[in-house]
Amino acid sequence: MGAFSNEELSFSSNFNFASSQDLRFSKQIHDNVHGNIYIDPLYLKFIDTEQFQRLRDLKQLGVAHMVYPGAVHSRFEHSLGVYWLANEAVHKLKTHQGMELGIDHFDIQTVKLAGLLHDIGHGPFSHLFEREFLPQVRNGLDWSHEQMSVDMIDHIVDERHIDIDSGTIKKVKEMILASSKFTLTKSSREKQFLYDIVANGRNGIDVDKFDYIVRDSRACAVGCNFQFERLMETMRVLGDEICYRAKDYLTIHKLFATRADLHRTIYTHAKVKAIELMIVDALVKANDYLHISSHIEHPSQYWKLDDTILKTIETAPDPELKESRDLILRVRRRDLYQFCNEYAVPRDKIEHFKDVTAHDIVCSQKSSGEILNEEDVAVTNVRIDLTRGRHNPLESIHFFKDYESDEKFSIPDDRISHLLPSSYQDMIVRVYSKKPHLVEAISDAFENFQLKTYGIKAQVHETPEKKKRRV
Repeated sequence: MGAFSNEELSFSSNFNFASSQDLRFSKQIHDNVHGNIYIDPLYLKFIDTEQFQRLRDLKQLGVAHMVYPGAVHSRFEHSLGVYWLANEAVHKLKTHQGMELGIDHFDIQTVKLAGLLHDIGHGPFSHLFEREFLPQVRNGLDWSHEQMSVDMIDHIVDERHIDIDSGTIKKVKEMILASSKFTLTKSSREKQFLYDIVANGRNGIDVDKFDYIVRDSRACAVGCNFQFERLMETMRVLGDEICYRAKDYLTIHKLFATRADLHRTIYTHAKVKAIELMIVDALVKANDYLHISSHIEHPSQYWKLDDTILKTIETAPDPELKESRDLILRVRRRDLYQFCNEYAVPRDKIEHFKDVTAHDIVCSQKSSGEILNEEDVAVTNVRIDLTRGRHNPLESIHFFKDYESDEKFSIPDDRISHLLPSSYQDMIVRVYSKKPHLVEAISDAFENFQLKTYGIKAQVHETPEKKKRRV
């Protein structure tokens, strides 16, 4: 067993890193979350490319800055943060269990590079491009930003003639894909615990989450009581898997609870979603003319695509882009799609839930009054999981009692506290009116839909009369 100290260790990134190599040969960058970050010459070869610098023009939180003005941080600084935390994690494991685990320079290099490049394949407005835009213009396309990250890495290495071992690149790509549907089977991996660091496909605890949870919370000023430092200091590998002390189970629960709260409060905020719906409509209408989706076909074109596509559309004089320009102008003038109402899908109905569509709402309209068309209605189905699906996240994580024991075990939630959630997944159905004068008709149709589907109005309250009368 590795030489673990049973004492609490102070978290000092700069001190730990300084002990492993000479900082004089590294570039220093001051990050507003992690302090000084040191970047080795090899990683600068990737950072100093147009493909990586493109991340400066991809906002980490998509359009959330239009509701939370401070949320203007980019995928660029997030990627540097994940690089640094990946470096910290692998060095801590090497310090505490290096002889036992066989961690070598090759392992350290691949983990750090995976952290740096894990998001290089993201599209404009981050997840909006992948989850909302592409399915409408490339129906049935099997595409993910993780797979594009892998393609971009190959493109950078080939184009810039970066002298790096092919085995390193192969393992970096495997680590990036570790939590996606393109991941390799676990039996084909060596040192499987290394794949838990950047993109953990086993239980979702990884340095990617550590960085964005703290960074997003700070940018939006919503507060964050999750302390990833505690987990970083005390984690341990048992049976080729990163495990955590049993006494830290509440820290882990805070990780997932904070993530869920960020989704509910920021990422899926009602107005954020309204703006997203409008931007997706604008991109879809502009796609045939600008061939936006064709950029995904090759990395040599994809790197040219970023959030500035919005400015390209709204400043172009082309008549073919008028509908898209008009939608963007509405966003600028805060003439947004009007949020009508929402409801949480009853707990016993979530398992067999089928996405609600504009067609469902239109078919539920009252016989008298306004005649609704599907293009008048926007529906968003928001799924929020604590981690993966409807199960307690702690059940997929292994813990250890203390550093003298090699036994690992899971913790059922009923052994922890009865105050923890009885369900670990939310499904929220929201309806928007694209035209202000149709709010009342759409709200009524939405209520009828709930009555037809569940026999009750599942929403918390009726749409306010003031909103119904807004024109």
